[in-house]
Amino acid sequence: MKAVRSPGRITGYGIAHIQSLFSTTMWHEGFTIVGSAIDHARLLWPNDYQGFCDTIDDYQKQMKTLAEQLMRILFKALSISVEELNWLDDPTNSSGCSLSLQLNSYPPCPEPSRTLGLAPHTDTSIVTILQAKTSGLQVFKDGVGWILVELEPDALFVNLGDFSRILSNGQFISVLHRVVVKPIQRYSMAYFFRPPTDFVASPLLSKDLGPGEVPRYRSVTVKEYYLDLKGKHLENALSFIEN
Repeated sequence: MKAVRSPGRITGYGIAHIQSLFSTTMWHEGFTIVGSAIDHARLLWPNDYQGFCDTIDDYQKQMKTLAEQLMRILFKALSISVEELNWLDDPTNSSGCSLSLQLNSYPPCPEPSRTLGLAPHTDTSIVTILQAKTSGLQVFKDGVGWILVELEPDALFVNLGDFSRILSNGQFISVLHRVVVKPIQRYSMAYFFRPPTDFVASPLLSKDLGPGEVPRYRSVTVKEYYLDLKGKHLENALSFIEN
């Protein structure tokens, strides 16, 4: 418990961040890293923390580069000018994007049918990049139900988050997903990229929105959507900004 997450803080070891929005306890524990992991690593390994920190720093750097490449493809498809986004390709993240790495652990569960590793939710990001070696992730498809995501060796999985849905005027869906547990241990790593809190997400940023075409969603700052709407209403958050 040396690296336990302090009350009101994001970083450190603890239960799922969305746990407070659900009555059922999730079969999950995790370690959230924002920026350098050195403060918590020193507590865990006082004499041997540098190797862990170097590995995490390198992984986050590569995930940030990949996330930015994916967003450039996304914005090009939506005819959104990247020149207007001063937070994209910001090496030092001086613009204040929310970049976090979540190390997930789903311990062996003796009765998997009685709980979930993570309850159904969508990500409050533009993109989420996931790596896992053991199956357990499921996505929901209308008319079909829950579908188990088949693993590919050494593959990365990309989820589009709510801000991709807003910016695309609903063309791209922020997929509803959950994690089921098993009698065996499961680990995963998820990298989240969210714009700065003062960024205004709006379908109007796209030059493909035709004259007279009404946006499905009103403009909303990242702060309002993430801290207020999503934090209180979870999966109903989008309905509060629908036109």
